[in-house]
Amino acid sequence: MLDLVPVGTGVPATDAVHGTLELARHAERLGYTRYWLAEHHGIPGIASSATSILIGQVAAATTTLRVGSGGVMLPNHAPLAIAEQFGTLGTLFPGRIDLGVGRAPGTDPATARALRRTSDLSAIDDFPEQLAELTTFLAGGNFPDSHPRRGVTAFPRAEVPPIWLLGSSGYSAQVAGMLGLPFAFAHHFSSVNTVPALELYRKSFRPSPGRERPYAIVAAAVLCAADDEHAQWLAGPQRLAMLRLRSGRPGVFPSPEEAAAYPWTSRERSIAEAATASHIVGSPVTVRAGIDALLDETGADEVMVVTNVTRLADRIRSYELVAELGGLTSTGPAAASGRGAVPVR
Repeated sequence: MLDLVPVGTGVPATDAVHGTLELARHAERLGYTRYWLAEHHGIPGIASSATSILIGQVAAATTTLRVGSGGVMLPNHAPLAIAEQFGTLGTLFPGRIDLGVGRAPGTDPATARALRRTSDLSAIDDFPEQLAELTTFLAGGNFPDSHPRRGVTAFPRAEVPPIWLLGSSGYSAQVAGMLGLPFAFAHHFSSVNTVPALELYRKSFRPSPGRERPYAIVAAAVLCAADDEHAQWLAGPQRLAMLRLRSGRPGVFPSPEEAAAYPWTSRERSIAEAATASHIVGSPVTVRAGIDALLDETGADEVMVVTNVTRLADRIRSYELVAELGGLTSTGPAAASGRGAVPVR
């Protein structure tokens, strides 16, 4: 599961954050194996900006669920700071922490400048160097004599799984392949690039220690309800939220009633439909067909489901229905191994 901690109309951020903890407990009971939180900034409808803090809270609220970042936007942070944060998380929750990193800012340019304390956003071009620094810090390795980080070490250090590289384009896919890293693709907002990026990842893949073959997650927006009509009604707020975001007017997630009453123009409806074309929305039969088709098209090793609706109860019900489709075990916590896709076939 991928959680953006959505904040809806009339819902205080504190309720949204506590709702994430409740959702994570349900996820573990339902048999989901991996729970990631995404770093976004400057969007009133998303409360996952302090990603590492939320990861710690979710891990503390569960017992075996793998919890991680999907992802940390590395250009916004010093690699040493991320290494120390995730080293601490790994110390607190051994074997349960994932570290996914991306190269996008996760926000608008003005907010990105505030995060990085610089007006120069070209630091994104330093992503390979930042990634190398982070990897060295996490491994407790030594930098070359000529390196500016020579003699710097991250404490505390814990065994952290191989870094997941996140992306929505061919750039990150190729880097992940060349470094032999597992890769997660943001299909939920970049579906046009999904298949080409995964093909490039597999073509570029070079085995690395502990990773002999490529391994890919595809993140998909999924909303499941009792029938297609109700699911489409619940999906209305996501379409309106995407319209506002694409129009430079991000806000909280509207209610289904607000979305249904919105006076759509034909142009606005086209924008919203294009932004959500890859979303899998409908009854269990419709959703199963959609996830099966996605797996057939991508050959993904895991599907990571993201469900953004206003009411927590509707999110939980959607994840319950998807868990039933996937044949997940709902009698206890998720397996400690943290492996396995949503096996919908």
